[in-house]
Amino acid sequence: MEKEFIEIIEKHQGILHKICNIYFYRNPYKEDYYQEMLIRLWKAYPGFNQQSTISTWLFRVALNTAIDLIRKEHIQLKYIELSKNEYTIPETDDVESENRDKLYQAINQLSEVEKAIIILYLEEYEYKEIAAITGMSESNTGVKITRIKNKLIKILGDEHK
Repeated sequence: MEKEFIEIIEKHQGILHKICNIYFYRNPYKEDYYQEMLIRLWKAYPGFNQQSTISTWLFRVALNTAIDLIRKEHIQLKYIELSKNEYTIPETDDVESENRDKLYQAINQLSEVEKAIIILYLEEYEYKEIAAITGMSESNTGVKITRIKNKLIKILGDEHK
């Protein structure tokens, strides 16, 4: 079981890092929160019943952990300018990289739940899977995604004014 768990974490560690970077950006305890995610995933792993994909389960546990930590620790989230080094995404094109940074800066201004939904959407999860992870109905998920997209468009549009 331990070997399987380690393989899963190694395969999907990018998901955990993205969640930590979005929720705990520039927080001095970011690595501690990453470790807490791993601990909670390990504790929850024996209960994984394969009713969903492993990545869906992992996202759900990790996002719930991040949101729970924010609520319990009263972490004060605030908008902070992100640098290009904060995300370990390979550089492909300067314009593409700049646009991605702007998108992440805009996402950083969303609520915890909105961040969770848009991260899943950007990872190309279907509405049904996003609904399962977040505990919302599928139709409510679609409405939320539309509203979040509009909010991001507004945030990104306000940047250019």
